[in-house]
Amino acid sequence: MMTSVDTDLIRVLGDPLRLQIVTLLARETLCTTHLVEETGARQTNLSNHLRVLREAGVVETEPCGRFTYYRLKPDVIEQLAGQFAELAESARNAAENKRACP
Repeated sequence: MMTSVDTDLIRVLGDPLRLQIVTLLARETLCTTHLVEETGARQTNLSNHLRVLREAGVVETEPCGRFTYYRLKPDVIEQLAGQFAELAESARNAAENKRACP
């Protein structure tokens, strides 16, 4: 049975800066200072986006002295990818299904 795609997560990842953050965190664990350098975003703006990603369960934090490191939670991305894979499989299976017009 096909599950629905997590639209809240799609919305969270639909923001270009948040997607850039996720892409960077897929490569390595970074602190806010690193993310500011990599993205060119202002620290306050970046912190707001990180909060959204954290609340959505996409990233987790690791305190390290006066810095906070962010790490991507791969299981969340993998689950979303699985939902899209199921959606694609459903579309393949339904290719011949056509509802008649009234």
